[in-house]
Amino acid sequence: MLGAFAQKKEILKKQPNIILIMADDLGYGDVGFNGNENVMTPHLDNMSKEGVTLTNFYAAAPLCSPTRASVLTGRSPFRQGIFAAHTGGMRPAETTIPELLKKVGYQTGFFGKWHLGWVEPDQVESRGNYSPPWHHGYDETFATKSAVPTWNPTKTPKGWTSWGAMEDGSWGGSVYVQNGKPVTDNLDGDDSRIIMDRAIPFMEKSISENKPFLATIWFHTPHEPVVAGPEYLAKYPNLPEGQKHLYGCITAMDDQIGRLRSFLKEKNIDDNTIIFFTSDNGPSGPITKKGIASAGPFRGHKHLMYEGGLRVPSIALWPNHTISGLVSDFQSSTVDYLPTILDILDIPVSKKILLDGVSFKSVILDGNTEKRTVPIAAGYKRLHGGTDIYAYVSGDYKICIPNKGEKMMLFNLKQDPGESNDLAEEKPELLKKMSAELEKIKDSWRLSNEGNDYQW
Repeated sequence: MLGAFAQKKEILKKQPNIILIMADDLGYGDVGFNGNENVMTPHLDNMSKEGVTLTNFYAAAPLCSPTRASVLTGRSPFRQGIFAAHTGGMRPAETTIPELLKKVGYQTGFFGKWHLGWVEPDQVESRGNYSPPWHHGYDETFATKSAVPTWNPTKTPKGWTSWGAMEDGSWGGSVYVQNGKPVTDNLDGDDSRIIMDRAIPFMEKSISENKPFLATIWFHTPHEPVVAGPEYLAKYPNLPEGQKHLYGCITAMDDQIGRLRSFLKEKNIDDNTIIFFTSDNGPSGPITKKGIASAGPFRGHKHLMYEGGLRVPSIALWPNHTISGLVSDFQSSTVDYLPTILDILDIPVSKKILLDGVSFKSVILDGNTEKRTVPIAAGYKRLHGGTDIYAYVSGDYKICIPNKGEKMMLFNLKQDPGESNDLAEEKPELLKKMSAELEKIKDSWRLSNEGNDYQW
């Protein structure tokens, strides 16, 4: 027992590698470790068994860009001006995880879907800014601006005509940009494999130079257009066509996560590497309504402030450190990644910048069962009509404006996780109290967005 403790203490002296993995539009119910018995995700399921599964984990918004910004900064999207998808870009003044880790000797790499600004200066549209990952602390990059097909990412899938794909340069042109330059090699087949083909050499280089690394791997899977290759379609012979493609590309992504874990073990660094896995939001609305994708037991989907849009799969794994097999209902969020990582690395959090997240280090390393003391607030701006919609979770209760034009609702999530019973009329005083608390947070967000955080 004493020897194991000494070994753990020795490992803690090293700077652990950090890997941030994010899926795109992966529903809470579309992974095996959350109860789906049809989809094949053996590597994620093993991560869940070996690490900590966070069942009460929230995206900062029910769509892409705002959540991605929250991961890197520990701040609400409303503080930074990343209100919706394809709008603006991350401000240069924002402090990010890679910037902070570079200061303590980390090599930093980004691989996959960026969606926090344009990555090619000559492709910028009127509503966006040129704000690539290498402007925000990443040394090595392999990135797309936004979504691509999950199979053959440079080619528009047969029969797929939405989004004006060829016109806006999303597909068919210089889809991927590597270290600032468009690339055309090795872009056929499974997109998750294409991404991992660039991430692993970055990690190998860091290992050879004896440097700790931060690898941010943001898959496009399973964002539409959802396409699986023949090998993966064949794994689901008895399912409807749409589900074959969805589950097929999820299994392909899972295979690459397995490949990553095998690499870490081969290099003898798995017990000095922390992996965080999550999704940017709930499953796509159209394919959820068709019964193809699933938010599990939760109501709603992407773009809605119900739990189905916000509650996402989440795992934290650090072999010999995280509590093996722990399933925690600690309320946590994508804004918590930055303070958690800084806490693990013993890096002081600057008081100059307001954070919305808290550290969940004690949950994943010590099994702490205390309740969260800082409420979780989420929201985003609907582009068409400009309506802001919000959710606010405090203890067992949640208030939310689920969608544009709807009234504020109140739910007891402990008794009613499926949000079928609106308590707004039954508990008007609680609704009033929580609404006032949310307004205070929104005032703070507004001041940050106006630049108050950057006056120092």
